[in-house]
Amino acid sequence: MFRATWKSLLARKVRLILSGLAVVLGVMFVSGAFVLTDTLGRSFDAVFADAYEGVDVNVSAKPKIELSETEGEQVPAAMPAATLEKVRTVGGVAEATGIVAADGARLIGSNGKVVTSFGPPQLGENWVGESDLVKLREGREPRADDEIVINGALAQAAKVKVGDRVGVLTLEPKKDFTVVGVFGYSGDRDSLGGANEVAFTTPVAQRLMLGEPDVFTNISVTAADGVGETALRDDIAAAVGGDYEVKTGEQLSADASAGLKEGLSFFNKILLGFAAVALLVGTFLILNTFSIIVAQRTRELALMRAIGASGRQIIGSVVLEAVAVGLIASVLGLGAGIGVGALLAYLFGKLAGGLALAGIGVPAAAVIGAFSVGLVITVVAALLPALRASRIPPIAAMQDVATPDRPLTKVTVAGAIVTGIGGTLLFLGLSGNAGDNTLATILGGVLFAFIGVALLTPLISRPVVSLLGALFAWSVPGKLGRLNSGRNPRRTAITAAALMVGIALVTGVTVILDSAKGSISALAEDQIKAELVISGVQGGPRPPSFDPAVLEKAAAIPGVQMVDGEYGDMAVVNGERTWVAASSNVASLERIFGAKATAGDISRLAPDQMLFSSDTATSRNVSVGSKVSVQLSRGEARTYTVSGIYESSQLTNPVVLPPQAAKDFAIPQPIQGFLQLAPGTRVADVQPQVETLLADSPEVSVADRAAFIEQQTSQLDTPLRMIQILLALAIVIAVLGIINTLALSVLERTRELGLLRAIGLRRAQTMRMITVEAVVISVFGALLGVVVGTGLGAAVVEALKDEGITDLILPWGQMGIFLGLAAIIGVIAAVLPAVRAARINVLGAIAHD
Repeated sequence: MFRATWKSLLARKVRLILSGLAVVLGVMFVSGAFVLTDTLGRSFDAVFADAYEGVDVNVSAKPKIELSETEGEQVPAAMPAATLEKVRTVGGVAEATGIVAADGARLIGSNGKVVTSFGPPQLGENWVGESDLVKLREGREPRADDEIVINGALAQAAKVKVGDRVGVLTLEPKKDFTVVGVFGYSGDRDSLGGANEVAFTTPVAQRLMLGEPDVFTNISVTAADGVGETALRDDIAAAVGGDYEVKTGEQLSADASAGLKEGLSFFNKILLGFAAVALLVGTFLILNTFSIIVAQRTRELALMRAIGASGRQIIGSVVLEAVAVGLIASVLGLGAGIGVGALLAYLFGKLAGGLALAGIGVPAAAVIGAFSVGLVITVVAALLPALRASRIPPIAAMQDVATPDRPLTKVTVAGAIVTGIGGTLLFLGLSGNAGDNTLATILGGVLFAFIGVALLTPLISRPVVSLLGALFAWSVPGKLGRLNSGRNPRRTAITAAALMVGIALVTGVTVILDSAKGSISALAEDQIKAELVISGVQGGPRPPSFDPAVLEKAAAIPGVQMVDGEYGDMAVVNGERTWVAASSNVASLERIFGAKATAGDISRLAPDQMLFSSDTATSRNVSVGSKVSVQLSRGEARTYTVSGIYESSQLTNPVVLPPQAAKDFAIPQPIQGFLQLAPGTRVADVQPQVETLLADSPEVSVADRAAFIEQQTSQLDTPLRMIQILLALAIVIAVLGIINTLALSVLERTRELGLLRAIGLRRAQTMRMITVEAVVISVFGALLGVVVGTGLGAAVVEALKDEGITDLILPWGQMGIFLGLAAIIGVIAAVLPAVRAARINVLGAIAHD
């Protein structure tokens, strides 16, 4: 039986390749995700090991607000110079150096634009001299207040050199400096981990990066000879007290690397999610392939039963074939995944400013995941056809057997049940009744919904396919193609379902994001009563900001009626982390943003007062007159009195503090500005004057309200494009499924095609017949996808009404494009099967058995 199965497998190499390719692509995603995160993880391990190689013990103050890697760059707490002196007196300390290092030093390049960073920090530091790790490549160290040195990566990105005069943005507005040196790292590296670094003199770094003199972010300690790091750490910790974190260099390296790996694990989950989609689509392909294989081998398998093979042996034969396909696909997928992981790691390193990559490794998770997924998916998809094969009666070997259509009752009932389960899970997840398992419940609901719809598809395939095929029924090949596509509703349904999954997900995401954009646009257009807005597009962990002096100067422009600058920060409010804002003109809450007071006065704020939105006030159990403790990113905790509560909306912040609080924000500069013009004042008269005021704030620009809304909503286009690109893999697998189905169908109908050719069907007509069949199946799958995706998207939009997505917007144009692309996909998928059908030898086909 084993030899017979092996010979059957080798006799159908094309079938083997086509059915295995879907698994290869899915496994590639799984193994590639693990290879990528492993490579980047080891690369960052090496970066931090180098960065802290010369550090025996590090002392730092505990941050006021803890942030994860996915929430942005941690704002370091400042420690007084007295702490440095105290550390120096601890026995066993050979040397202690005060370090200033904080994110937020943005250098303006030779093109007048700020050098941006998509992830790695833009560090502002104090220059503490050369070491085994850091070496000056050109120039000298900074000595004057207007001198800086920069690392090689930043010098290249900004296209500046020693002697150039440049602007730098920090906690303060733009300051001009002379570049007096360029430094690099051992191993001829331009940066560590892609960070851009600007090094000032120590007093200037303290003022610009920490906002106060004689403070440091951390203290780097070198142990005296013979003193252990752990013992010295404990002695220093005892000396400085519990307000400080004291770690060995090894601990510091491990903690920093672990924080970055947290962000990488999130990225890994995204890739694995798309791998799951690809494998779901691949399952449809493999299921269809083995179903057709069993149908084609009916006489062969029945003959085996007639000569003594048991049903168990028949199942084993089909499963063995599946195992062979799964093993080969897993090996190829693992190899492809290693290549894809290495390529993505290389691209990530380039985007991160030249991250030095560790050697490409293959973690055990990648190997285990590749073979587990490849084998399990293939064998599970082959089980149903295998069971069907075991039930073939031996008498079938004695006659010319056609595989009759089986009733659709069971599959329809099963489809209704599975769809019901999917709908229930989606309802629980989207309505917020799933507790801590909301995401898992929603994903489970989507999975069950797709499988349920796929099971129901045969019921509707024949009438819908017949209707679609009518568009091509004006010719004989078109009529034949229409009949062929509807002759086996199960096969057509499974083939179409593979395409449905990809199209449905893209359509659903498009519906959600377009609805979000439309809702935001309508809300902003209705509620923002400002004709001009100052803002920038956030391209990293820090939002763009501008000089507060711009607000005062803009208010003096003729025709400007009101100006408001908005500041934002993460804070701890009564023990709970909350996003808070500060407004330079609190009256704008009513006059620009249309907020309505529900209690107290929201038109003004004293330095010790604050405002709450109604939803936040209810959830925090505060009212007018309540005393509330607020800890910002800098400074000490302060107590404020609630002086007013305003009606919550999507455009208002949950908590508003007085403008004096902004000095302790992570970014003590406004990140948005709103200008309300007097009636009759033309935007075109004021906008150029505001642009002139922003000459020293190159991160932001001023735009009218419509352009601002477009700028903000366009940020949703980036995730949409990424999702579409990743889901394109699922669509590619679906195309393979159509090719596979048609190719096997051509083999199955060899005699039929020979007879058609014998009675006068020309080669060109044969090719058109196969093409019509492919186009009908593709458009049917896309139509299903559009309908299902629209339904899922609409359900999510309905569930998010309380979050501000109030308008359901259907992307009719994109839906039409999807259907058009499906027709093109059908034509492309039909090429190889159609050519094969056209080349069939007529006499050989008629004699085919």
